Amino acid sequence: MTETLFQLSFLAAAPFWALMIVAPAWPRTRRIIGSPLIVLPSLAVCLTLLVPLLADFWPVVTRPTLSGLVALTRDPQALAALWAQIISWDLLVGRWIYLDSRERGIHPLVTAPILISAILLSPLSLPVYLTLRGWTSRRPDRTIAKARHAEPAKPQWPVEAGQV
Repeated sequence: MTETLFQLSFLAAAPFWALMIVAPAWPRTRRIIGSPLIVLPSLAVCLTLLVPLLADFWPVVTRPTLSGLVALTRDPQALAALWAQIISWDLLVGRWIYLDSRERGIHPLVTAPILISAILLSPLSLPVYLTLRGWTSRRPDRTIAKARHAEPAKPQWPVEAGQV
């Protein structure tokens, strides 16, 4: 059962990754990914694995030591629970990158490789995205692109006949 749950932890997250990478501009993608609840399927797998081992996990998380973590992860169920937690965390990081990049108008073809890397190693992809985010926010053409989509400014003077 542990092997099945281990596999299920990623399979539960895969549809959300697919939406962000393959269909980023689809209106339903933004609505679905906009909910932080997308991590619940992977977290459910994590909790299914974790709850029976809570007595073993508790000392490791409240008084962490490397030797305690090594001993805990010798149990395949504990390691699968930690994997499901990592999958959930990576999905949250990917979700934020997707939403932020869409809001900033960063092209999906630029964001897609970063999202793919977030599936594999979010601790590496997050700083890459933050660098890209900083670079694009300083580019003048990014400001112009945002200004074109902004609502026109309202005049600050009377413009109706008779008010002049």
